[in-house]
Amino acid sequence: MMGEKKRYDALDGVRTLACIGIVLMHVLANTEYNLSGFIYDQMIPSFTNFTFLFMSVSGFGMCCGYYDRMISGNIDIVSFYKKRYKKILPFFALLCFMDLIISPSLNSLYEVFANLTLCFGLIPNADITVIGVGWFLGTVFVFYMLFPFFCFLLANKKRAWIALIASYIMNYLCRVYFDAGRKSIAYSFIFFMIGGMVYIYKEEIEKIASMKWISIILLVKSVGIYYFVTSITIVMLLIGTCILIMSLFISEKGLLINPIMKFIGGISFEIYLCHMFVFRILEKLRLIEMTQNNYIDYWLTFLMVVVGSVCFSYTARFVIQKIDTILFKR
Repeated sequence: MMGEKKRYDALDGVRTLACIGIVLMHVLANTEYNLSGFIYDQMIPSFTNFTFLFMSVSGFGMCCGYYDRMISGNIDIVSFYKKRYKKILPFFALLCFMDLIISPSLNSLYEVFANLTLCFGLIPNADITVIGVGWFLGTVFVFYMLFPFFCFLLANKKRAWIALIASYIMNYLCRVYFDAGRKSIAYSFIFFMIGGMVYIYKEEIEKIASMKWISIILLVKSVGIYYFVTSITIVMLLIGTCILIMSLFISEKGLLINPIMKFIGGISFEIYLCHMFVFRILEKLRLIEMTQNNYIDYWLTFLMVVVGSVCFSYTARFVIQKIDTILFKR
């Protein structure tokens, strides 16, 4: 009989910080505040790569929830995929239809249809503008489709290492030969693999008490290398690995574990999907230039986007759950 699953609460904090970082990046990239300095020129723009951290966390989290059952055959594959659609589709469909109503066109209708299948990540070189940040959802859903195969790769540690190396080589080839970017699962699979590798070695890692501090030291050094030496893929993989390992050891309340992190982490995916929609509304209402100071305007806009996204995500999810309860109550 399987033991009780351990919950890694620090991952809520990781999701929250990654989500906030992506909002910071998108607000900066979609405005013309012309801010300068290391924070605005290098740090915040680099937060675009938090999407890869989300992938690694997703790979680890999915393994925590389903790996053992998938390997032992104690899972209903129909229920598995129904749960994925039920969790994602209603909120994403709401955003798509709202986007279509605001900017109606035949092309948008085509893209909404593709979005609603949740399989648009399979379309080669798709450049979908309806909920443009949804490309990440498309890639993650392809990962869900491949999850049984993912578990097969991890079931044997030798095979897992071969798969890790192969996925890294594929990531390299996507960059230098196939001209495939982060929207391609072939490019991004290595980041999901990192989450899976940490999962299959988590028991060994947790037995080494010093691993927490080793991961923190390596994380600090890796971040320094990323910003001041090179931002190549291997450095991003090391950063993601260190963050996951560090999260295994954090169990007490603090920066990553507190009610705010738990709340926002629980709706981080919804916040990610809707934050640019909220930004566009603020932009149309001309609320992104409220003062004569660009720095103040940037941070005010960021705060309004975060608050608006949190309110919309929580309210929409609450309403969707109520409707689901009414329609499908037994």
